[in-house]
Order: sequence, then C-alpha cells, then structure tokens
Amino acid sequence: MIISVSRRTDIPRYYWDWFLGELKRGETELINPFNTHQRRMISLLPNDVGGFVFWTRDPSRIAESAGLLSDRGYQFYVMVSITGYPSILEPHAPDLEKVVTGLLRLRDHIGTERIFWRYDPIVLSSLTPLADHERRFRYLAEQLHTLVSRCIISFYDPYKKSEKRLQGLDGFILLKNQDRVPEAEQLVNIIAGIAHQYKIPLYSCAEPDWLSSYGIQAHACIDGSMFGIRSEKDPHQRPFCSCDRSVDIGTYGTCQARCVYCYAW
Repeated sequence: MIISVSRRTDIPRYYWDWFLGELKRGETELINPFNTHQRRMISLLPNDVGGFVFWTRDPSRIAESAGLLSDRGYQFYVMVSITGYPSILEPHAPDLEKVVTGLLRLRDHIGTERIFWRYDPIVLSSLTPLADHERRFRYLAEQLHTLVSRCIISFYDPYKKSEKRLQGLDGFILLKNQDRVPEAEQLVNIIAGIAHQYKIPLYSCAEPDWLSSYGIQAHACIDGSMFGIRSEKDPHQRPFCSCDRSVDIGTYGTCQARCVYCYAW
C-alpha cells in the first residue's frame, strides 16, 4: 500500500509531529472526505507500507526525520511545490532560502533521485503573466537544479471554491481555458528550454497529450515503481492523471498556507 502524505493538506509542513506520532502508534484513521461517517484504520507499520509519497512546500521537517524513516525501513520520496508567486496568491508561502536549506539537508540524506520539484499550478493571469513565469522559472531552476531529479508542471484547474476566491482578488484576471491557448503553448516552450538548459528532466501532471510535442512526458506523481512494487492506475483521480493507487491521509480544509488557487480548502 502506498501512502500519500498528502494531497489533502501539507502534513510535512504543519502536522509533522502528528504524523510521527501516528507512525509510532502504527496506524492512523482514514476518514472519507465525502462521508465523514465512513472511517477505517490503516496500518502504518513498515511491513504494510509500500512507500510514502510526501507533498509539501517546505521539506525541512522531512529532512530532520529522514534518517529515522530510513532506519525504520520506510521507503519514501518527496515532492516540493515551489512557484514563487506573489503573496496575494500565496499569503503564507515559506521563505525560499529556508526551503533551499531544507532541500540541501534532504539531499544529503536521500540524494536527488527521490526529490521532485513541482512548478504547480501554473496560473496565467494579470498578476502572473507569461513574462513573470519565464523570469520566475529561470530563477528557481538556477536555485534548484542541483537539488532535484526532475520538475513536474501542471496548469491551474478550476474548482468552485478556488474560482470564487480568485474572482474576489482586486485587479486579478485569470486567463480562462488554459489548455493549449497560445500563451500556454508559448510558456511551455519557454519552460522546456530553461529546464533543458539546467539539465532538469521535465514532466507534466494530469495534462493532455499536447505537452509531449515539447518533449514533456506524463508523470505518475504516485509511482509504485519508485518503491519496486507493481501497482495500477488510480481510477479516482482527475482525467489524464497517471498516478498509481494510493491512500491519502490527512484532512481537507486544514492547510494553513491558504494559497488562493488551492482546491484543498
């Protein structure tokens, strides 16, 4: 069983002590987000966990515990979301210098092969136009290219709650239908060129096939092969998602980062 930690909230950044407590206990309660009366316990014992996939904006706490996790026999890899957007979109984003320091420590423990950078979601808007993305991605690639094994990109997908929050921002105009509009294609071409320059393999998350024409292949963010186990595609994820089956722990609506575009709160 692969445990996703987590699409629902940033456990490594905000709830790491809780997670370590659940590991010590050897199990955690899984609550159906669509029916809170449906609950079950899942084992977190090393023999029952095929691997952990960590999603976070700040890997510092994972770096602190990397040795402990390995010593207990857990396999894991880490995806770190770094976009560098203005605070109006990411009011509580961690300081980039702190994130880089955390990545340096994490790399020293586990190497780069199990560290992925997510430039996600790509939001094309009046506050984040194409030129800003080019400048921002180049700067981040320069900072991160020795710390990660790949970069995963994904365009913003509309959700009712996030759409309402974005529409409430003063002066914010979102480019609609971001799937393969000229600006999106131009940006993908720019990002692919920068990634190539810095020798960062580039992948896409839950995007249509057109990105492959820029040499960007679909990515399974939950990938059983990373743990040497066979799995199957998760039928409950978005269209074009290549992820293997996993179990997400954590609770929607609890992430304190409050990124305006996020679907999870």
